[in-house]
Amino acid sequence: MDLDALATARHDDWQRLDALAKRSRRLSGPEADELIDAYQRGASDLSLIQTTAGSTALGDRLSISLARARLGFTGAPANPLEQFIHFVVVGLPAALYRIRWLTLWVAVATVVVSTLVAWWLLSDPRALANVGTESELRQIAEEGFEAYYTEHPNASFAGSVWTNNAWIAAQCIAFGITGVWVPWVILQNAMNLGVSAAVMFAYDEAGTFFASITPHGLLELTCVFVAAAAGLRIFWTWVAPGPRTRTVALAEEGRALFGVAIGLVFFLFVSGLIEGFVTPSALHPAVKIAIGALAFAGFLVYMLVLGRRAVHAGETGDLREADRGVRRIVAG
Repeated sequence: MDLDALATARHDDWQRLDALAKRSRRLSGPEADELIDAYQRGASDLSLIQTTAGSTALGDRLSISLARARLGFTGAPANPLEQFIHFVVVGLPAALYRIRWLTLWVAVATVVVSTLVAWWLLSDPRALANVGTESELRQIAEEGFEAYYTEHPNASFAGSVWTNNAWIAAQCIAFGITGVWVPWVILQNAMNLGVSAAVMFAYDEAGTFFASITPHGLLELTCVFVAAAAGLRIFWTWVAPGPRTRTVALAEEGRALFGVAIGLVFFLFVSGLIEGFVTPSALHPAVKIAIGALAFAGFLVYMLVLGRRAVHAGETGDLREADRGVRRIVAG
C-alpha cells in the first residue's frame, strides 16, 4: 500500500477529525455526529495502515487524533487526586453522618453493658474472684494496667494496636450482614471494659483507669462504635431494603459503608499514635486527656459538620454514578 497516496486521499478527512476532536466539548449536535463518523473512518484507516505497514509516523499521528476524539465522546477518566479529595471531603463524611444515630445507640449499649458488668463484679466478691486471685488482681490494678502501655517500644505498640483495631473495624463491616457478628463484638468489647473497670475500682485505682484509657479511648472506641453501626446498617438493609430491591440496596449501602472501613483506618491510626506515644508518656494526665479530647472533637466535627453539609447536598457516600454504573430500569 502507498502510504503517501493514502495520506493525500484522506488528508482533508483527518484534518477535520483532528479539528473536531480538539473542540469536542463545544460541538453542536450535527458536529458531534460528524465527529463519530470521522472517528469510524479514521479507525478503519489506522487499522489498514497498521495491518499493511506496521508502526509508522503517519499511523502514530492518526492514532493521537483518534484518541483525542475518543475522549471527546467517552469522557476522560476522573483524576485520582480529585477522586481522593471527593472521598475525604464529601463521600466519607456523608456516610459517617448517615449512621450517626446508630453509632450513638451502639455507644450507649456498650456503656450500659460495661457498667452492669462492673457493678455486678464489684457487688459480688465471689464473681470478682472468678476473674483472678487476690494477688493477680492487685498486681493488675497497681502495676499491670499501666505497664501494658509501656512494656513495648512506642512505635511498635502504636502499630500493633492500630492494625488490631483496624482489623476489628473491617470485620464489623464485612461480616455485619450476618446479624450476629456485630452484637458479639459489641458484647465482648463491653464485657472486657467492664471487667477492667471493676478490677481497677476494686483496688481504688479508678483515677489510673480513666487517665489511661481516656486519651486514646475517646477516638478509638468511637471508631469501633462507627464500624459496628455500619455493620448493623448493612444487616438491616438486607432485612428491610425499603422501596429498592434487596440487591440494589445492599450494593448502594455496601459501597458507601465499605468506604467507612477505609476511612476508619486513618482515624484509628491517629488513636494508635495517641495510645503508643501519649498515653504512656510522662505528661500530666490532664494534658493527655486534652490531646485525646481534641482528636475526638476533630472526628465529631468531621462526622457531624462536614457530614451534614454533604448529606444536605445530596451525597450518600456511594460512588459517583459514572463509577458505580447505570441503574437497571424496572417497571412500576
